[in-house]
Amino acid sequence: MNEFGFYWKIGWEHIISTGAADHILFLIALGVIYLPRNWKSVLILVTAFTIGHSATLLLSATNTLRVPSNLVEFLIPLTIIVSALFSIFHRKQQPANLNANYLIAIAFGLIHGLGFANSIRFMLMSEENITVPLLSFNLGLETGQIVVVLWLLGLNYFFQNKLRIKKEYYVLALSGITLICAIVMAFQRIPLLAN
Repeated sequence: MNEFGFYWKIGWEHIISTGAADHILFLIALGVIYLPRNWKSVLILVTAFTIGHSATLLLSATNTLRVPSNLVEFLIPLTIIVSALFSIFHRKQQPANLNANYLIAIAFGLIHGLGFANSIRFMLMSEENITVPLLSFNLGLETGQIVVVLWLLGLNYFFQNKLRIKKEYYVLALSGITLICAIVMAFQRIPLLAN
């Protein structure tokens, strides 16, 4: 496998794998309020998240920014909690009126980027030029995120348009499940803070 394919696969597996539950939950918390007709807004949202995590990934990979991994692993479920609460409190609004969602995606992308960086930093440090590895890793991540978001848009459409579940109840239910999962995850990671 060439260098591009190798890092693309690592990026992809950070979203599409059994160990990626925290990142999938975050995407669900952000995207639960959208339907397929909002695909452009969702694409911008996912790209905003990618910009955020790419920035911290680059800073971390070049040793410009270092944050203890135990703190980052605790902060990630907190980003899910805030995003789920945001969706719960804004469940009656139209997605077009929720520009704050883009700011959340960028800001929390910064935190998630630190989580990615802690796992890929050592591989990147062995590379003479990190441009191709960083680019391919981010493209793999972005591809994985788009797959998750397309799946979520389909799920949102099915429940709201085919099963006729009212949007506010659907958003409340899925955000509530996501919120509970994130709270459990945060409590499980509290012991990491002591290390």
